[in-house]
Amino acid sequence: MPTTSDFERMLRGVALRVTRPRIAVLSAVHNHPHADTDSIIGVVREDLSEVSHQAVYDVLRALTAAGLLRRIQPMGSVARYEARVGDNHHHLVCRSCRAIADVDCVVGEAPCLGASDDHGFAIDEAEIIYWGLCPDCSTVRSS
Repeated sequence: MPTTSDFERMLRGVALRVTRPRIAVLSAVHNHPHADTDSIIGVVREDLSEVSHQAVYDVLRALTAAGLLRRIQPMGSVARYEARVGDNHHHLVCRSCRAIADVDCVVGEAPCLGASDDHGFAIDEAEIIYWGLCPDCSTVRSS
């Protein structure tokens, strides 16, 4: 798990000022991958009780724009944030409880990953979301 010094280096590395709210948000997202904004606000306020909702929203936006965080929003879900960036991983989403898990790069035959017509785009990423039931929800359904 990254330390405060690591977070300071990350922020400086993308030319962002080091502030307590930025460090707190980075820490919250690193410790709670796929957390939604309200959850992140709750975690940040455990250390910085005076931080406003708007400040956390602004920090999330700045950290995402700088490439330190990734914003995902599976269909029917609120935006969620993760610190795992730059590796083109994918996600599993439970249809019942909305739990999210990371999946490393897709393997095997993938006929749908190559666009049939790229319309002139220089494609550099494909986002894949697998939908199903997590182990806990599968167990409840089969009971």
